[in-house]
Amino acid sequence: MPTSYIVPPGVRRARADKILSTAFAEHSRVAFQRSFTTGLVLLQGKPITRDQPVSEGDVLEFSFPEARPAGLRAMPIPLEVIYEDRHMLAINKPAGMVVHPGAGTAEDTLVHALLAHCKGSLSGVGGVERPGIVHRLDRETSGIILAAKNDIAHRGLSEQFSGRTLQKEYLALVVGAPALLSGSIRKSIGRNKQQRHKMAVVDEEHGGREAHTDWEVVERFGDLATLIRCTIHTGRTHQIRVHLKALGHIIMGDPIYGWKPDPRLPHPPERVMLHAEHIVFTHPVSGKTLDLRAPLPKDFEAQLTLLRKAAKSAVKVKRVATATATKLRKKPALPSYHEHESRK
Repeated sequence: MPTSYIVPPGVRRARADKILSTAFAEHSRVAFQRSFTTGLVLLQGKPITRDQPVSEGDVLEFSFPEARPAGLRAMPIPLEVIYEDRHMLAINKPAGMVVHPGAGTAEDTLVHALLAHCKGSLSGVGGVERPGIVHRLDRETSGIILAAKNDIAHRGLSEQFSGRTLQKEYLALVVGAPALLSGSIRKSIGRNKQQRHKMAVVDEEHGGREAHTDWEVVERFGDLATLIRCTIHTGRTHQIRVHLKALGHIIMGDPIYGWKPDPRLPHPPERVMLHAEHIVFTHPVSGKTLDLRAPLPKDFEAQLTLLRKAAKSAVKVKRVATATATKLRKKPALPSYHEHESRK
């Protein structure tokens, strides 16, 4: 059903699109543009263009076109939903799932799964009946990812990501033990000149872009590995992987950035041990603060268990070795006359 709007007093010859987008800020200008293009904005019962001048007392009627199908098949793939309402949802993405369809991908991406999960509740993003995913996670990275169900939520979430007003924390299992308990890495990141599929620390004058990661130790496993929490203030491709390598501690399971299996671990990880665990942001419609956490996946928990056992065994071996060495040092020396008697 069309919505009616009376242009308020004091307005003279203002553009119709600006008047409507200002009065109905919950809808994007792109959404109103589609309404004008499809003839769904009327003045005195006749369709008008978006630059039509209007003045006080004019009555505008408008509605929005139906969202068109995305052109992708909805696939009933199970999803772990952390939060959901009629505007948006948060998913705990499993490792191995690609977020967006693209060249070489099958019909098993997160978008395919969300089309099935949200069937009937998508009002469309950009005029297309699809979920609006405003950030990304690498295929092998697990954890929280947000998706909008409509233009309003999509715009609100996009503004928070671009404005860096939300908090994003990741858990990473790295090789070795950092000398410090926490730190901050501010190194710009750009494309690796020799291997284009990789990123690297690159000066801004050579194409690098500002990147900032704070980190802290959560749990140590001797000198084998360390569980680290990373808070990212920028969203560069492979940011945490590149920054932790620059710190001297490569993420376990990441051969692209130089990881090699440790022979002391009987079951090395089969993917990059990185998990988007925590996000704090403002709901794009209600304005309420949402504080969401994604439980660790089973393979990540299994690695933690193995590392705890390996670290415990290493401590026992060290204690036995230390005790043996101590006993040997304390063993009394034979008296000097004993040696003389043996020579007789």
